[in-house]
Amino acid sequence: MTTKIEKTDAEWKALLAEKGAEPVAFEVTRHAGTERAFTGKYETVWADGSYHCMCCGEKLFESETKFDAGCGWPSFSKAATPDAITELVDHKYGMRRTETVCTNCGAHLGHVFNDGPSETGLRYCMNSASLDFKPV
Repeated sequence: MTTKIEKTDAEWKALLAEKGAEPVAFEVTRHAGTERAFTGKYETVWADGSYHCMCCGEKLFESETKFDAGCGWPSFSKAATPDAITELVDHKYGMRRTETVCTNCGAHLGHVFNDGPSETGLRYCMNSASLDFKPV
C-alpha cells in the first residue's frame, strides 16, 4: 500500500512522542498492535467532536457515528469520508479479518466487522491509541 506520508520508524516515534501519544501508540499504529480491551482512553468518551489519526491528523470519524458495541474498543458505524480509511485483508492469528488503516499515512487503526447496529451494518472497532479526539 502506498500512502501520502512516508516516515521511518524513528521519525514516527519522535512525532508520536511530540504529540504526547500513549506509549503503546507506536506499536499499535506502525506495527498493527492492539491495546487491551477496555483500557483505551476513548472507549467511554461520548463528547461531541471528531476523531483524527494520531499519526497524521487526518479526520477519520465523527462522534455522532460512535456507539457502544460492548467490545472494549471505541466503535463507529462509518468513516468521516469514504476515502479516509483503507481496508486490507488480515490473515493473522488464523482468522480472516478486515484491517483498517489511515489512507493518508498507513497507520493501523483496528478492524471493521459486519455486525454494526446502524444503517451501514458496520462496526469500525478502533484502538484509542491510534486516535486523537478533538472536541467541538
